[in-house]
Amino acid sequence: MGNTSSQETSARRGRPKSGSGPGTGPRTRVKGPGGTPKQPSLTSNVLGKETEDLKTLYEVTRELGRGQFGVTYQCTDKRTGDLYACKTISKRKLRRKEDVEDVIREVQIMHHLIGHKNIVELKGAYEDQAAVHLVMELAQGGELFDRIVARHHYTERAAAEMFRTIVHVVEICHSLGVMHRDLKPENFLLSSKREDADLKATDFGLSVFFKPGQKFTDIVGSAFYVAPEVLARNYGPEADIWSAGVILYILLSGSPPFYAESEKGIFDAIVQGDLDFQSSPWPSISSGAKDLVRRMLTQDPKQRITAAEVTHHRWMRVDGDAPDKPLDSAVLTRLKKFAAANKLKKMALKVIAENMASEEIEGLKEMFRAMDVDGSGTITAAELKTGLAKQGSHLSEKEVSELMSSADVDGNGTIDYTEFIAATMHLNRFLKEEHIINAFYHFDKDRSGYITADELEAVLTENKIGDKSEIKQIVRECDSNRDGKINYEEFLAMMRGTEPQQQRQFV
Repeated sequence: MGNTSSQETSARRGRPKSGSGPGTGPRTRVKGPGGTPKQPSLTSNVLGKETEDLKTLYEVTRELGRGQFGVTYQCTDKRTGDLYACKTISKRKLRRKEDVEDVIREVQIMHHLIGHKNIVELKGAYEDQAAVHLVMELAQGGELFDRIVARHHYTERAAAEMFRTIVHVVEICHSLGVMHRDLKPENFLLSSKREDADLKATDFGLSVFFKPGQKFTDIVGSAFYVAPEVLARNYGPEADIWSAGVILYILLSGSPPFYAESEKGIFDAIVQGDLDFQSSPWPSISSGAKDLVRRMLTQDPKQRITAAEVTHHRWMRVDGDAPDKPLDSAVLTRLKKFAAANKLKKMALKVIAENMASEEIEGLKEMFRAMDVDGSGTITAAELKTGLAKQGSHLSEKEVSELMSSADVDGNGTIDYTEFIAATMHLNRFLKEEHIINAFYHFDKDRSGYITADELEAVLTENKIGDKSEIKQIVRECDSNRDGKINYEEFLAMMRGTEPQQQRQFV
């Protein structure tokens, strides 16, 4: 399930430049009372068929994660006792025809990819009046970075071994006409806690079918991993190779190749495309590894290496030239911090979102209603600027521009209610310091000025996020002064993407 962070774009639900996606067939019209034709609800029957009742087959237990459109739970097969993951997508959140089509496409894609051991398998799709439920294989071994940071001996050869699986998944998807569009370490899970556990790709909620030469325009994915052509709204499957290349850079150095304190700054760095191979640990990394990273992070997608070519690269082959000597210990330290900060930030953002004062949300609702003068459910850029001015908003022209740019993903000049609320909260509220302070005190239960491992575990249990075994590791890796606790300065630095007293240095 895709958890979000402050460096992650919202799930953008746009359409390709040409061709229609699955599930876009004609809709029948039915007659309402008095014989008046009436359009059926978009979500009256999302899957297009009757299904068995999920609760007669599975017992749904604890929550595993949350995303924009739904919640993932653990569930148990009542017949066999086997454990599975159940992604529950609320129909209430499927406000547009495109949202419904995306759910249909996710089911189709997961069925299309069944049978590959490195892809989480869909067991069944169910629907009731409130939601669509996707029951799938449960990967219980944690995320990709969990396997790495648990090791004390980490080498280029080990990185190449793990990366072969990632590229193998990309190659399978592309050969079957599927583009993942959200490749990142969090979407690769281990099947179990065993050392020889399989690595499995998950979360195909943003994936699409593609045809040779077809181009897409919607901006999707997570900021660190987005390809430059995605930001230019003109891309194909080569964008997956870029995202995989970013993962490889992180696997080898412990840091993302393009970093800034804001999402816009990250995007600017991606477009500029300057790769740092001079700072530690890159001088000690093999020329083969650097050559592969360069080929995958080539700005021009036409010149970028393909998935098949990556698998045959001299550094990637089983008998290739990836050295078996340990990587610099600083790499593992940075990887731990990168992974731990992401998890704590996800928890903090969830707390901030859930504890926003109702009057703040209501204010945003009223702003939207005032701008949406025709009641269409959408507002134009001009209406947005005029409406914000009338409301006495303190957003700058630059912030208004960023708001429109982030929300108007299909470039048609309008944004809907859901996009407006999400984008406005992100730009104007989420990382305001008063909200970070409130989030800090939500963790710091005894108001001591520090977040302890016990306090973090209490919030974790309360919000049903993550694995309790990760708590002490999160505290340890975010605790810059090594006193065993997280003070406010360390918490603020983590939320803002900086080190206390100085800008964070990833290299």
